[in-house]
Amino acid sequence: MTTPLTIALDAMGSDGAPQPEVAGAVAAAREYGIRVLLVGQEAVLRPALAAAGGARRAAPGAVEIVDAPEVIRMDEKAVRAVRTKRKSSIHVAARLVREGEAVGLVSAGNTGAVMATAKMALGSLPVVQRPALAAVVPTAAGGAAVMLDVGANVDCRPEHLEQFAIMGEIYHRVILASARPRVGLLSIGEEEIKGNDLTRETFALLRQLPMDFIGNVEGRDVYNGNVDVIVCDGFVGNVALKISEGLVETVRSLLKTSLQSTLASKLGYALSRGAYARFKRQLDYSEYGGAPLLGVRGVVIIAHGRSNAKAIQNAIRVAREFHLRHINEQIEAEILRHPIPGAAPLAAAAPTAEGGAAAPSAPPAAQS
Repeated sequence: MTTPLTIALDAMGSDGAPQPEVAGAVAAAREYGIRVLLVGQEAVLRPALAAAGGARRAAPGAVEIVDAPEVIRMDEKAVRAVRTKRKSSIHVAARLVREGEAVGLVSAGNTGAVMATAKMALGSLPVVQRPALAAVVPTAAGGAAVMLDVGANVDCRPEHLEQFAIMGEIYHRVILASARPRVGLLSIGEEEIKGNDLTRETFALLRQLPMDFIGNVEGRDVYNGNVDVIVCDGFVGNVALKISEGLVETVRSLLKTSLQSTLASKLGYALSRGAYARFKRQLDYSEYGGAPLLGVRGVVIIAHGRSNAKAIQNAIRVAREFHLRHINEQIEAEILRHPIPGAAPLAAAAPTAEGGAAAPSAPPAAQS
């Protein structure tokens, strides 16, 4: 009997854990015919799974519990927590991927801890200098764009951004089904001479790649649909993403208040409520499943801390598609066509005596 594709899910990560994770796992197992390993405190997960009707709603054995007694909280220092809590749900889930028990890891937990664990426990693809965290954002044109890096690397060199562009272009083309994604470099002006040393040097590298590089793009282009892949370093990307999240929450609140206070008729209010609901759906992060950490061995999807069951289910779906469509193999093949002169590939992390792995040489991750 063939073992179904297996995803390890950090069941203790989200703000509402473990209910969203359990419900999302059950729905994903039923919908996609896969096996989900719920990783976390067994005493907490078992009654939650029973309450969610896991045994009835998913195929037998499709959702299983793997005990992990420790939890890394959102407010903990990521690197310290990863090194001291070897039995945390994030660490155990990553170990399952490293040992071949699962093909991918999904977590809505502490972003810094997930990134640090993935780098230490899984290591990078041999050809990748720096893994990058990619965020999928909705656009006014009705599609979605990918922005990377949004937090894995605070300081970058031009060749790192070159690899980010390659990885982002492949991800958009394969997962978001774009025939020829338009790739742009986030800067302070469209002209080639605009920006800092990093963007100007990166510009020269990107225009030599066999992709649709459209040049510099500005912050206003992130959501207008004029570009499909936005390339930047992790410091700029994380700031841009956090500002965007704050703006979305503010606009939602102001729009809802305005609609409720200015509409007189019940019919008009009902119609506006429908428009408001459509507006919310377009900006709903749960539709996109989470942010992939591109360039690591295996599959790592980081979901929003406020993820609901739908978001967790979609994150598992994205992890499944990532594996089935061989994203990592495509990344390796494409980067090998564009080697970095004089640069040695980043070696995979070596296992340590404690069963973990030594951290690859990399700058500290941005905490988000």
